[in-house]
Amino acid sequence: MPPGLPYPSRPPGSIVAMSERKVVHEGKYLRMVVQGHWEYVERTHAGGLAAIIVAMTPDDRILFVEQFRIPLQQKAIELPAGLVGDIDAGESIEQSAIRELEEETGWRAARAEVLFIGPTSAGLTNERIAYVRACDLEQTGEGGGDETEDIVVHAVPRAEAPAWLMRKAREGYALDAKLWTGLWLVDRDPDGSPAGSGKTRRA
Repeated sequence: MPPGLPYPSRPPGSIVAMSERKVVHEGKYLRMVVQGHWEYVERTHAGGLAAIIVAMTPDDRILFVEQFRIPLQQKAIELPAGLVGDIDAGESIEQSAIRELEEETGWRAARAEVLFIGPTSAGLTNERIAYVRACDLEQTGEGGGDETEDIVVHAVPRAEAPAWLMRKAREGYALDAKLWTGLWLVDRDPDGSPAGSGKTRRA
């Protein structure tokens, strides 16, 4: 190849992409797919999208949720989150985020802003997540999730949040890696500008 020319990437019609797609199992929420040599998982609900919610209380505390996660067999600390359109296929990302936040934490947002959308684990699943900033919160209840969930809500002062998270890790909790993206997005847009001044939304 002549110097200076970019290395060619495989086109969409590569061998794997052209292989037959086989669904080997489908459950209520997930399906497993084999395509060529690749195995991956899809969400079964329309769009396969989840909302990850960055939410600050009026006294400058960030909201985290704690719950036992069966795949890990361990308690985990996470940002509030939920599937988009799993209950109502026509529900917007913003509506889903507001609903899930109140259900899980007991805090209602007056509005929500979608910051960006991207894949969770591109080699494992087609699921995409939307980071959403919840704005103008008001407490309406205790939270805890629906009848299938047992969620503990933590409202942690912003300045203490990183140290608090690492303390929970030492106590044996699993920490979702998306927590640190959430901390970045508390007062910044994805491009690094102050919150609300230069946000980007990527499909």
